[in-house]
Amino acid sequence: MSDMSAEATPIELDDDKFHDECGLFGIWNHAEAANVVYLGLYALQHRGQESAGIASTDGEHFQVEKAMGWVADVFSRDRLKRLPGHRAVGHVRYSTAGSSNLRNAQPITGTTAHGPVAVAHNGNLVNAEALREELEKDGAVFQSSSDTEVILHLLARSEGATLVEQLARALTRVRGAYTLLLLTTDSVIGVRDPSGFRPLTLGRLDDALVLASETCALDLMEAKVERDVEPGEIVVIDERGVTSVKPFRPAERLQCVFEYVYFARPDSVLWGRNVHAVRKALGHQLAREYPVAADLVIAVPDSGVGAALGFSEESGLPYDVGLVRNHYVGRTFIEPQQGIRHFGVKVKLNPNREVLDGKRVVVIDDSIVRGTTSRKIVKMIRAAGAREVHVRISSPPIQWPCYYGIDTPTRRELIGASHKVEEIQRYLGADSLGYLSLEGMLKATGSDPHHFCHACFTGQYQVGFESEELAQLKLFEP
Repeated sequence: MSDMSAEATPIELDDDKFHDECGLFGIWNHAEAANVVYLGLYALQHRGQESAGIASTDGEHFQVEKAMGWVADVFSRDRLKRLPGHRAVGHVRYSTAGSSNLRNAQPITGTTAHGPVAVAHNGNLVNAEALREELEKDGAVFQSSSDTEVILHLLARSEGATLVEQLARALTRVRGAYTLLLLTTDSVIGVRDPSGFRPLTLGRLDDALVLASETCALDLMEAKVERDVEPGEIVVIDERGVTSVKPFRPAERLQCVFEYVYFARPDSVLWGRNVHAVRKALGHQLAREYPVAADLVIAVPDSGVGAALGFSEESGLPYDVGLVRNHYVGRTFIEPQQGIRHFGVKVKLNPNREVLDGKRVVVIDDSIVRGTTSRKIVKMIRAAGAREVHVRISSPPIQWPCYYGIDTPTRRELIGASHKVEEIQRYLGADSLGYLSLEGMLKATGSDPHHFCHACFTGQYQVGFESEELAQLKLFEP
């Protein structure tokens, strides 16, 4: 057997999916605050896999520990011991390509007129570049390329009798999506932007109060969900308990519908509805809109499972496990010199021949971005013996990039922006292709359809930006 290791090179595992930018978790009044935040970040790992960080305070001193990597790799027992105090905030991050460096890891820290503060952010500011240029002209020195640091500089330069007043004044300058956690020497503060793009939930763990991006993080430590932080609300947790401030002008509610389609964990309750239940509803609606004569329904795991179960229930077709996922794949892998067909996809997914051979198969996925991975999956299913492959997608065609905190390709890379459904079907090599309609997707959420942002499907950017040539998440570039 020849040794190919000398010639093998690591390559990026492109799973052709959208990626959320961040997950947040904070706690007030717990003897093991940093340890609890560590567990909360563990539950939110799906929201960011590039870096992880925790800031804690004992009321006098701040301590921050952060590094590149997954939560379990970043935080050892010894590292958590360096984070004393009864309050802490944490952050997991996924970045765009080219910005993988420790400078952009969060929380970030600074000092204001009201003392030290640590800031963790989920979202993206569409006017961050203009604000950064203005601040630099005024003498500000930036240590990172993250728009979170723009918020920190604005906070430090704003007037106010309290930090909350400073924060409110600072945030009137920014536009876009921001969910924030701030740690001060005497408080933990949570903020959602006036449109409420990204989620944030308030919970209680015995005598401790918790803020988290998703309820699944509260479930892990058996915390009780109190309520969602509302759009445009600043929640201050301190010795007085929970104080709510709503200093911003009311805005149209624009919850990211893709949180339901793909981002959030299926066991989370998001904006009043269980995510898995919504995904099953998407599958039911998809089966009503695009029925097909077939033998079984399979999912592209894991995000397609809920919709596939719903499609199966509505259509009466049996559901089975036709694709098996390897959950232990990192961001890169070593490809052998003598290439294996569809290697990049087969590292993560492998067809179950016993289930697929000789069958007419309906394969359900949540979305198609570039189409490259979907094409390989269809070929793999056919190679496993399937007689027909019918692709069904539980969202509309993605035609526009997101500017509100999601890593998306440019519009020219989105297959749905440049090709008709029939052309995409031919490219995939599928016998048929059906996308869920926009109306069907919004109906399946069970919520007011006017409360969602769907700009990636429609191009309707309700929160505008200053330049049509704005690069996607430009501040994340080194």
